[in-house]
Amino acid sequence: MPCCCPLASGYPKLIDVTLEELETGFENGEFSSVDLVNAYVARINEVNSTLHAVTEINPDALSIAAALDAERANGIIRGPLHGIPILIKNNIATMDKMSNTVGSFALMGATVPTDSTLAAKLRAAGVVILGKSNLSQWANFRSNNSTNGWSAYGDQTFGAYYPAQDPSGSSSGSGVSPSIGLAFAALGSETSGSILSPSQVNNIVGIKPTVGLTSRTLVVPISQRQDTVGPMAHTVKDSAYILQAIAGKDPQDNYTLAQPFDSPPDYVTACNFSAFRGARIGIPRNLVDGTQEPDNIVLTAFEAAIATIKRAGATIVDNTNITAFALDQYNNGNSSTIVVDADFVTDLPKNYLSKLTSNPQNVHNLAHVSNFTRTFPPEDYPDRDTGVWDEALALSFDNTSPEFWAAYQTNLEIAGPQGITGLLVNYSLDALILPTDFAPGLPALIGSPVITVPLGFYPADEPVVRNRRGTLVETGPNIPFGISFLGDKWSEASLIGFAYAFEQRTRVREKVQPYLVPRTELVDVVGKSMNGSVPMSKRGASGVGMKRAPVLAPVVTVK
Repeated sequence: MPCCCPLASGYPKLIDVTLEELETGFENGEFSSVDLVNAYVARINEVNSTLHAVTEINPDALSIAAALDAERANGIIRGPLHGIPILIKNNIATMDKMSNTVGSFALMGATVPTDSTLAAKLRAAGVVILGKSNLSQWANFRSNNSTNGWSAYGDQTFGAYYPAQDPSGSSSGSGVSPSIGLAFAALGSETSGSILSPSQVNNIVGIKPTVGLTSRTLVVPISQRQDTVGPMAHTVKDSAYILQAIAGKDPQDNYTLAQPFDSPPDYVTACNFSAFRGARIGIPRNLVDGTQEPDNIVLTAFEAAIATIKRAGATIVDNTNITAFALDQYNNGNSSTIVVDADFVTDLPKNYLSKLTSNPQNVHNLAHVSNFTRTFPPEDYPDRDTGVWDEALALSFDNTSPEFWAAYQTNLEIAGPQGITGLLVNYSLDALILPTDFAPGLPALIGSPVITVPLGFYPADEPVVRNRRGTLVETGPNIPFGISFLGDKWSEASLIGFAYAFEQRTRVREKVQPYLVPRTELVDVVGKSMNGSVPMSKRGASGVGMKRAPVLAPVVTVK
């Protein structure tokens, strides 16, 4: 089983290393940021031809790490993430030598005028942006018949807990990479489920923040009303450290200006073992569809989790169910589809394509992107269709039309007063809990936060269930699943407390072993002469801005 205990060499194991262990190693001079980059790159190169989790490695990663090591040697430490290598999803733009393709050749070679706000925040915090992680193409917003984790640019991502495991999506590579230590952590994005689902099946923690807690500037959009970016990491506390660095207002993203605080709360100190004491936790049972869990493995583990939470001092308020109208609309209505379709048609050109400083394929709107996709063979059309785009383009209105606003108001009603916020208020609840399989959809409609934590994994004799193409294993031996904590907007600090308290009592992540684990550890690189360069993927070698200098942000102390 993976374990965060040190190797015989004294160095922590990278598959489960925590930020505080890395900080201790830096402080004691046991290893450097350059050592970490070399170790993670070696680990990527060991397994990426099998798992396709990383689309490209930042060719400046070593020089950035060396500059950060020099700062540390001179007594300059930007914050707890100083010198830490993190991957970001390949829809978060960087103005460097890497591409930002959303997995599509339609954006190959396109350049942006500046870093995305989130990339700039990471750099300011001292993070080494190690590379870009693969994703379901266009963040799972192109095809009705594609697969999780497939992109034309990055190939098919697989999970590491069973051969050909479905990695879920759309933040597929961002889930797989931390799960086996290809980077310390990753950033993912979510419109509905794209952080939560890959986190649970890859046995890690994922935080889907309130829409507006983190900037979306120069993140390729789907829906301004639902898109959010958050951390995916080994532990709740490590995720909290990253959230602390990326949260905050951005004048270029007006949703962030709705934050009810001048500065975000201290998410790290919110990690409280006693968080459940006196808390009221609700369970909306009518959101759990037992037909989707026929062998009861997940539901049995969920019942055990309820008992754990109760023993930790919480009052469990069961059957805090959403209204019958809300449930019917949620299961059978089309308002959620209308909202994301209309937003995408408008937001893609307005918030991203129009901002590009170069656009080699001349794609300026969704119709252009669709035409390119249908006529460029590596995009695998028509085997993978453009059904989602076809539906969006067929709308006779956009997100400024009355028809759109009617659908959006339905979303707000069924997930708000008749859903999550109504339950929290009417039952005086601090949070809701659900198996992660059933957690993403309703919060997506109102942009409220969710945190998933490892809950369990399927037994060794679990029958293998494949996807409809027969190419991915959706359920099978040792594949993990999670529990989610849901709350009101801006309640991340409380949810982090509950998630941490649960994680510390259960430590599920330590109980199951991936079938494929890289062998390179810090002991293999510390004090050894490396080749001095970071290899890039073949595709990444033709990425953006090849003549730009390494990007190292000015020193800003981040607490």
